[in-house]
Amino acid sequence: MKFLSAVITCAVAVAVSVGQLPAQGERKDRGIFVEPKNEFMDSIKKEVGTYNKKPVKPERKWRIDFSSLDLPKATTEFTSYWCTPPISQGESGMCWAFSTISFFESEIHRLAKREIKLSELYTVYWEYVEKARRYVQERGDSEFGQGSEANAVPRIWKLYGTLPAEAYTGMKPHQKFHGHAALFQEMKDYLTSLKTSQAWNEEVAISTIKSILNHYLGEPPTSILVDGMKMTPREYLDKVVKLNLDDYVEFMSLAEKPYYQQVEYEVSDNWWHSQQYYNIPLDEYMMMLKRAIRKGFTMALGGDTSEPGLEGHAGVAVVPSFDIPAAYIDENARQMRFSNSTSTDDHGIHLVGFKETPGGDWYLIKDSGSGSRNNTHPGYYFYHEDYVKLKMLDFMVHKDAAEDILKKFKD
Repeated sequence: MKFLSAVITCAVAVAVSVGQLPAQGERKDRGIFVEPKNEFMDSIKKEVGTYNKKPVKPERKWRIDFSSLDLPKATTEFTSYWCTPPISQGESGMCWAFSTISFFESEIHRLAKREIKLSELYTVYWEYVEKARRYVQERGDSEFGQGSEANAVPRIWKLYGTLPAEAYTGMKPHQKFHGHAALFQEMKDYLTSLKTSQAWNEEVAISTIKSILNHYLGEPPTSILVDGMKMTPREYLDKVVKLNLDDYVEFMSLAEKPYYQQVEYEVSDNWWHSQQYYNIPLDEYMMMLKRAIRKGFTMALGGDTSEPGLEGHAGVAVVPSFDIPAAYIDENARQMRFSNSTSTDDHGIHLVGFKETPGGDWYLIKDSGSGSRNNTHPGYYFYHEDYVKLKMLDFMVHKDAAEDILKKFKD
């Protein structure tokens, strides 16, 4: 598969004045009230039939005034690495799948120089099945939502394999965008009803969930043809994708957990309570991220994107000086925001490039969310390193990028 017209190619970053964000000690940001707009999401809602036609009272939110900042203007200013073109997750909570599968597509290219587009919806389908299974096994005492974590993808692949994108889209003919509101509500209502009926028959419940998924997304194929050869999804994973899924590790940095131990990342989207996260001090977290992207490793990141310093039309994410000065961004500031829920794990993204400036690194972020589609570089954001340090809570990377850090962990 070729994506020559849309794939970002490497471009060596040049030290120029454009894109330099002065240190916060040298600037004083101001905020403004804006009426939030998301034209791309409006187009999705109209397409999937959920657009609210009733008059809505204008809403204003406090945002940084970007007009006085000297920001990156184009993706070509970044040193970047191969990735498939950005695609929209539509009106759904599938960012975790879109960002992580994009990451694995880049890993296939990094390791084998092959260009493959994989199906996000195949993984999402089976993730819903496994969520429902645990919900039944725990008698309703388990999270059932649209979100999940990056390490859900290799977990599902080990169970069910994967497919190329064209083999399973999860969309009906002529459907332009994913719209999962009705799908999710029907599954949620059914599972909630089991609490009343106490009909905790796992086989019946999973069969019903599959029936709902099949109605909205279509039934995933049990085999496909690849170059004339019949393959199951597991065989496609083993023979075509050919990634060692055990080579991928997930890091977090929260002071509430012991450093240099594998711990549980306690967020609702970690619904199966994975304890595979390597918790490290924030300085090492940022050092490893900065070093990895310079060595050609991309990363799947998760964190908070509901901030006054992130705005889709500007296409950037910064930490305003009126929030916290850069010099004070440390593990205490990070932990405080997580503890009081002003930093939440609400979005998954794919870090694919960097730009080094005197004011710190900028990172090129591939984003499947609708907000990223309203700027001059659709499908991408430019994140300043201060924003990553304060608000991006975890990332997945190949273990080769973290050999020295992993040696600090006890068996």
